Amino acid sequence: MSRSAKSLVGYCGLYCGACGIHQGRIRQAVENLRKVIGVYGFDKMGSQLAKWEPAFQHYEEFEKVLDGFVSLLGDCPGCVAGGGDPSCTLRECCKEKGYTTCAECEELDSCEKAKRIAESLDELHRIRAMGVDEWADGMQKKVEAGYCYLDNEIK
Repeated sequence: MSRSAKSLVGYCGLYCGACGIHQGRIRQAVENLRKVIGVYGFDKMGSQLAKWEPAFQHYEEFEKVLDGFVSLLGDCPGCVAGGGDPSCTLRECCKEKGYTTCAECEELDSCEKAKRIAESLDELHRIRAMGVDEWADGMQKKVEAGYCYLDNEIK
């Protein structure tokens, strides 16, 4: 079991390595958009474009929003390392109880906090059955083969 695979296991049963944000897709999307904008010179034509499309009068704010996406979501280290939702109640609960994931908790199936992220309950049951090490290794192999939650069912 690689240490890095286990460090990407979220308390909620999602694998941070399979997250599009962790994989750098936000940063890449912003870079791609900026490249297209630059190639066509749109970044230098804001005031001219505003004559035909009023939304372009806000181009500078748009650039700041793109910077904000990269700043906030560009380099997520994963849940255990402090990434993700800073107010996650599952993270705080697991930390208080000393758990690696909610799968260790006897109250999992009746927990209201865990039910809020229903898509990860199946994964928590898999973690419980397989053990976190084996599950994390399996998820890391899927990621190395190109798996990403953005491209699949979990949203």
